[in-house]
Amino acid sequence: MEFKFLLLFLTAMISGSLVFFAPNFREKYFRLVLVFAGSYLFAITILHILPELFDSGFSSKRMGLYILIGFLLQQLLEFWSSGVEHGHIHAHVHQGSKAMMTIMVGLFIHAFLEGTLLSHGELMDQGEHVLGHVHNSKTVLLGIILHKGPAAFALAAVLSSSLSKKTTLLLLTLFALASPLGMMSSSFLFESGILEKQGIGILYGLVAGGFLHISTTIFFESSPHHKFQLNKLLVSFLAAGLAILSEFFMK
Repeated sequence: MEFKFLLLFLTAMISGSLVFFAPNFREKYFRLVLVFAGSYLFAITILHILPELFDSGFSSKRMGLYILIGFLLQQLLEFWSSGVEHGHIHAHVHQGSKAMMTIMVGLFIHAFLEGTLLSHGELMDQGEHVLGHVHNSKTVLLGIILHKGPAAFALAAVLSSSLSKKTTLLLLTLFALASPLGMMSSSFLFESGILEKQGIGILYGLVAGGFLHISTTIFFESSPHHKFQLNKLLVSFLAAGLAILSEFFMK
């Protein structure tokens, strides 16, 4: 778990700090990175997370409800975060500090919740089958890392447009800690008996719904007016191929 903590934290900090070294980034390439991350996240949700949830012994209807609630919850969180986590940067620059705090709250809650999914491996190691058959948990970790990098960069870009460098780095550090704290919190709550199998299932269902919302939103926004773009199509196929390779062939 210590390795995951450091990996999540450093991914966000390094990605966000690039704003100060590459302020004039090419939005075209940033969008391609977003498409790749969104495609991988969508593929892993379909190939790994959803099958595992529906094979976990929970009622299929109830699990479907949890996933739907997670999808809607992410819609609410994006109302607070203004969609920064999937690349909305320029529309939110030079806003007031109050708006920046609202964005931070939305992104922190989102990152905290997705981090809870990473306690899965540690819970399995206890021999307590919280969920059903265990696949390669590294695929989920990679998906969250791929998503967290662009999100941290976008957040830092928005924050730095209205706040000082010191304040931006402070808030970026807080964001970088969100997913690791979510991972450690869910593991602690389970180990202490506060959060049992049913609670873990609900939590994972909510996160899966959030992943579906984020990844599909990136798809739709990357091709406005349904305009065909070969480079984004190829990037999507490459990310899906990596997800398939990591899930079925990298144990």
